[in-house]
Amino acid sequence: MAGRKQFDVDAAVERAMLVFWQQGYTDASLDALGSATGLGRGSLYGTFGSKDALFRRCLDRYAAHYGARYDHALMAHPGEPARLVEAFLDVTLRRIADPAVPAGCLIAQSLAQLPVLTPDSAAHVRDLLQAQRSRLRAAFTGLRAEPHVLDDLSTYVVAVNQSLAVLSRAGSPAAELRTVAALAARTVGSTRPPATADSVAAE
Repeated sequence: MAGRKQFDVDAAVERAMLVFWQQGYTDASLDALGSATGLGRGSLYGTFGSKDALFRRCLDRYAAHYGARYDHALMAHPGEPARLVEAFLDVTLRRIADPAVPAGCLIAQSLAQLPVLTPDSAAHVRDLLQAQRSRLRAAFTGLRAEPHVLDDLSTYVVAVNQSLAVLSRAGSPAAELRTVAALAARTVGSTRPPATADSVAAE
């Protein structure tokens, strides 16, 4: 019975995640969440504690699912910054093109609603955004550039990634989104390390 209950909880979180993703935290009513999960209000509160706690659980499920895909993409091209960024952003483009999930990104959707989130949930969303930046920064380690340049590149790619999600919600065509991603990959790939005293002397 314990195994069955866990399976049901996981299924409920998955369905609730899609509601938050599609409607946003504010518009994801308890009635909508209950309809999606098959749980009444009492069962929702009894299982998850609150809408806020369910929301954070959905965020974690989303981040774990797509985070694993990002990690796989980044590990495929060590030392190749352009291909690394191309593969990273391709995960986002594939998600955007997936008809089984809502457009955009749950994290981007939630960032836009930070002012109405509880402090705990707002901090959680910010932490997930920082995790994206840290994931990229770790993948950039070892590239020929100063640490602060790699920090800036990581922030830049995260910004592009979030922008792709927002543009997709606005109805931008897939070809336009791929153009943005390709330009970002070329930009990172063409970033040269700053000149050092030794390199200037050698010239």
